[in-house]
Amino acid sequence: MANKITSVSRREFLKSSSGIALFFGASGILPLIVSCSDKKKVGKQFEKHPLSAWVQITEDGEITIYNPAAEMGQGSMTSLPVIFAEEMDADWSKVKVEFSPQELEIYGSPGWAPGSKMMFTVGSRTTKSNYQLMRKSGAQARYVLMHSAAAHWNVPVSELTTANSVVSHEGSSKKISYGELVPFLAMPATIPDFTEEQLKARKAFRLIGRDIPRTEIPAKVNGTAQFAIDIRLPEMVYGVLERGNLHGSKPTLTNESEIAALDGVLKIVRFDYAIGIVARRLEQALNAKKLLKIDWSEAKATGFNSQEIYSDYEQIADQNKTGKVILEKGNEANARQNAAKTYTADFKNDYVYHAQMEPLNAVIQVSPDGKNAEVWVGSQQGMDPKLGVPEILGLPPENVNIHLQYLGGGFGRRSMSDFVAECAILAKEMAPLPVKLIWTREDDLTYGAFRPLSLQRLNASVDSQGTLTSFSHTVIGDGGDLAASGVQNDHYDIPNQLADWRETSHGIRLKHWRSVGHGPNKFAIECMLDEIAYDQKIDPVSLRRTLMVKSPRALATLEKVSEMADWNGPLAEGRAKGVSFVEHDSLGTGICEISLDRSTGKIKVHNFWIALDAGIIVQPDNVKAQIEGGIMMGLSSALKEQITIENGKVQQSNFNDYQILRMEDCPDSIETSFIESSENPVGIGETATPMVAGAIANAFLKLTGKKLRHLPFTPERVLEALKS
Repeated sequence: MANKITSVSRREFLKSSSGIALFFGASGILPLIVSCSDKKKVGKQFEKHPLSAWVQITEDGEITIYNPAAEMGQGSMTSLPVIFAEEMDADWSKVKVEFSPQELEIYGSPGWAPGSKMMFTVGSRTTKSNYQLMRKSGAQARYVLMHSAAAHWNVPVSELTTANSVVSHEGSSKKISYGELVPFLAMPATIPDFTEEQLKARKAFRLIGRDIPRTEIPAKVNGTAQFAIDIRLPEMVYGVLERGNLHGSKPTLTNESEIAALDGVLKIVRFDYAIGIVARRLEQALNAKKLLKIDWSEAKATGFNSQEIYSDYEQIADQNKTGKVILEKGNEANARQNAAKTYTADFKNDYVYHAQMEPLNAVIQVSPDGKNAEVWVGSQQGMDPKLGVPEILGLPPENVNIHLQYLGGGFGRRSMSDFVAECAILAKEMAPLPVKLIWTREDDLTYGAFRPLSLQRLNASVDSQGTLTSFSHTVIGDGGDLAASGVQNDHYDIPNQLADWRETSHGIRLKHWRSVGHGPNKFAIECMLDEIAYDQKIDPVSLRRTLMVKSPRALATLEKVSEMADWNGPLAEGRAKGVSFVEHDSLGTGICEISLDRSTGKIKVHNFWIALDAGIIVQPDNVKAQIEGGIMMGLSSALKEQITIENGKVQQSNFNDYQILRMEDCPDSIETSFIESSENPVGIGETATPMVAGAIANAFLKLTGKKLRHLPFTPERVLEALKS
C-alpha cells in the first residue's frame, strides 16, 4: 500500500473501536460474542467458518455479514453490508445478511458524544455513523484473507490483490477464492488500523453508489420474513395490559376474583399505570381485558383540553420573557426596533401518533434456573442494547440474549423500550414459560407517545429594500428537543436571529416522531418566509436564493428543484406551486403542486419534486424510496393526522377516527434528484417529511392569498382560512 500502515497488537485489535474481533480455530468455532453452549440453538452457524465477529465464510464461498442496525424498512440490512463488502472485495452474489448480536463493545458505532458507542437506529444516523466502521472492518477482514493467502503461498502480502472474493498473485498467476482459503485462515500478529486514505478511493467502488436489490425484500414478499409478532414458542402464553386513556392515571382493580376465574387466565399483574393479564391464548387475555372493572385515579393530564390550550400558549408567547435560548445571533431586538416593517405570526400543530404498521410486541423467556433470558423483539435498540431487561430480571447483561427481528415500522416509537420492560415483568412472573406481550392498536393509540403539540411565535423584520434583517422563533410546548429542534436557520443569511423554547407540561406521553421538532418548526419558518415574500411581492424562490447566498450546497438544491418543477412555467387553471427548504443533516428543497376543492376544503397534492444533497449515496434506489416514503408521511401528517385530548383523555382509538393518508390522496408523481457534494454519507431519512407542510401551505397562499397556520390542514380548517 502506498500509505504507511499503522499496526496494532492482537490484544489491542480485539478491543479496538473498529469492532473487529478475530477468533480462529477448528472448523465450527464461532466468534466468542455468540455465546451458547447448545449447538442446536445456533444451528447452521456452526457449519460456518469465522473470519471475524462481522463476517463468516463457508468453504463453498458463502459469506454472511452481520448487520448491527435495526431493519424497519429503511434498508440497513443492505446498506451496511454493502459498505463492508465493498472494502472486503466480496462477491455480492454470495453474500447473506443476518442481524448481529446486540453487543455494544463489538458492534457499537460512534455515539452522540466523542468516545461513546451506541446501537441505536434513530436520527437518520445508521449509514452515517456506521460508514467508516463498516469500511474499516471490511478492509481488515480483507487483510486477514490476504495475509492467509500470503502465508499459504509464501509470498509477501504486498504482492497480492483481491477482487470479487478472489485473492490473486500476479507474479505466479495464482488465484484462490475466499472459500478455498477457509482451511488456511491464519491470524496475523498485527492487524492494520486503516486510515481513510488507505481505504478504497471512491472511483474504485463497485458496490457503493449502485442500485443493489435489498436483501430482505424477497422474504418480505413471500412471507418468510420474521417479525417479532411472528414468534411462536412451545408453551408460550400471552400478556396484555389495560393502560387506560388518561396518561399517568393509576388503576384500582375492583373485580380481581372474577377475572382470575375466567377460562385460560393464568395471572393478574399490577403495574403503577396498568393492569396486566397473562392467559394461555391471546383471545382469552383480550376477553379478560374487556371485562376488567377499574377505578382510575386523576392525573396531571386531568382537565387538559388540547384544542383549548393554544390560548394559554399565546399568553405565554406574549410575555416579555425569554425562555431557554437555543440560538442567538446579532441583536434581533434592536434590528426589529429599527425595521421598516415587522411581521408576527403564530403557527400551531396538534399531537401526532406514530401509526407504525406492526403493533408493539415482544417475547421473553426466562430459563428454568432463572439465570438466563432470551428476548425476541423488533426494536430500534437504545443506549442500552439489552433494552433494560437485565435490570428487571436481575441478571448480568451477558446472560440476556436479544434476538433482533424485523420491525414493522418504527418512526421513533420503537426507540422506546417500555413495551419490552412490560414483557420482562410478565416473563419474570411466569418463568420459565415464554411470554408474548401484545399491544393492540387501541392500546398504542390511547396510551401512545406522541409528537408534541406546540405553538411557534415567529417575528421577522425587513429594511426599506425588503431585505430580511431579523428573525425570532419562540416555541411553546412540552418535550425539549421534541418540540424545539429544527429552529435554526443555518443556511439562511439573516444577520439577527433569536430562538427560544418555553416549557409547558400536561402529563401527556411524548416521543421522537420522524424528524422530531423539524416538522412543526420548519413548517413555521418556511411559511413565514413565503408570507413575507407575498407581502413584499417577491418571488418565494428568489427570496430564498438571496438568503442562501452564503450556503452554496443549500442553494444548489433550490436551483435544481426549481428546474425540475419548472417553477416559472405555466400551470393548469386552479393549481399553484409552493416551495420549502429543510436541513436535517442532508439538505433538501421541495416543491409541490396543489389544487383545492373550495366547496369541501380538500387540498389535493398532484406532484412533488425534491432535490437532495445527501453526501455520498450508498444505495440510490433505496434513498429514493426513503424520500418518497418521507413525502407520503409528510402529506399524511400535514393533511390528516391529529390526536385530540379532552379532559386529559385521548379521543382517538383506531384508524377509523385517526385518519391517515389514503391511496386516493397520493400524488400523481414524486420526482427526486440527488446532489453528491461530500465523500461521506449523511442522514436522509428525515429530511423530506418536514418540508411537505410548508410547501403545501405556501402553494395554498399562492393559490388563494390565504394562510394556513395550524397543522393538520383539515377541510374544516381550510374552509375557515378561506373565509378569513
